[in-house]
Amino acid sequence: MDNKVKISVVQRAPIVGFENMKKNMNESMNLAHKAIKQDAELIVFPELNQTGYVFENRKEAFSHAQPIDGEIINQWIEFCKEQGVYIADSFVEKDGANLYDTAVLIGPKGYIGKYRKTHLWNNEKHYFTPGDLGYQVFETPIGKIGLLICWDTWFPETFRILALQGADIICTLNNWVYTPGPLFDELGRCMAVYHTMSAAQVNGVFIAASNRIGTERGAKFLGNSVIVGPNGWPIQNGDIDSEMIIAAELNLSDSRKKHWTELNDIHGDRRKDLYDEMLGYLKK
Repeated sequence: MDNKVKISVVQRAPIVGFENMKKNMNESMNLAHKAIKQDAELIVFPELNQTGYVFENRKEAFSHAQPIDGEIINQWIEFCKEQGVYIADSFVEKDGANLYDTAVLIGPKGYIGKYRKTHLWNNEKHYFTPGDLGYQVFETPIGKIGLLICWDTWFPETFRILALQGADIICTLNNWVYTPGPLFDELGRCMAVYHTMSAAQVNGVFIAASNRIGTERGAKFLGNSVIVGPNGWPIQNGDIDSEMIIAAELNLSDSRKKHWTELNDIHGDRRKDLYDEMLGYLKK
């Protein structure tokens, strides 16, 4: 496994509506080609990149849904095999009568794995089923990769579980939208960026956060895609409202060193004997 990987995070505006799904895929592939010309090895797209986000009801969400072996995933599989690249993307997954907000990881050898969003935001609860797969780290030739989706990232346990499994990079696929309080600070950063920075720092991992832009059925999305280093500081930032690709070369050695000093280890210093029981993880 090489220590260096070139990653690109795509910031774009998917379009809701079944009739727009082909357009979403074509535009995504065009942007992926641009990222590949910049030597990207791993490309990360926003949440529900293939479908848009603001569904009117469950019936409409269902009309956008496909199984994991459907056309969307199969197109990405062919693309990744041809281009020798890894893709993290998101779509509405249909599994029997259930719909999931699902992220997938696909590579040069095909489908690698999926993650189903476990924390549902607002109206998502009307049409999605909470994810049932837990939190997995996928081991690939370019590093150990974890996936999270948007509202998941407000729960620190999600990052910690992936980090404790050895994740080098955590990809978060997002639709950051209006939340209470000021939307941006004087640096133009939304609060979600600070959640991302904090999670990277306290877990010692790279985080690649892709967010969408634009307005969809009255919902305004915040941009601010970001790649953050294990020290918590942004390496590359996206702006508020432009379609763009941000990119960086990551040295995964930086995420594998958990010692901050000779005597301090960010994971080894955890006092599980004290707080696991308090958090409800253990019973007396």
